[in-house]
Amino acid sequence: MSATTIIDSAPLGALIRYTDGRPKPPARFTKKLAAWERSNGVGRLVKKEPPRPYPTWTAPASFTLHEGNFSSDGVILVTIMRSHSADSRLIFEVAEEPNPGQVRVLLDFGGNTELLHLAESITAAELWIAREGYCNARLEIVGG
Repeated sequence: MSATTIIDSAPLGALIRYTDGRPKPPARFTKKLAAWERSNGVGRLVKKEPPRPYPTWTAPASFTLHEGNFSSDGVILVTIMRSHSADSRLIFEVAEEPNPGQVRVLLDFGGNTELLHLAESITAAELWIAREGYCNARLEIVGG
């Protein structure tokens, strides 16, 4: 499916797989493999943005995937986020949708909503908010 379809229909918290359709090169070709990995992966949908008009051009609609964290001793050092615009040539698919009963921890700002965390229950979501300190976060039950 296209990036536009993801923007229009995929729910926040869904796992999105993307590919350029090329086969994975052998591990011995490190540069080709690194290039392939930039165009093929999976991430959790955390943000959707509408088109943004600027004085000289309009940025297309886009979405952002959370691909992972690098941590040390329980402290997150780097978060990998990747944004894709509606005109992306990659092929996308919804690999998994959030289960009914899970809880999205959301933050609203600038007219957009960002998924901060996907918890298994309201209790787990409230504990996550207390631990991370997001006082303006709101909870949304999946399927509710």
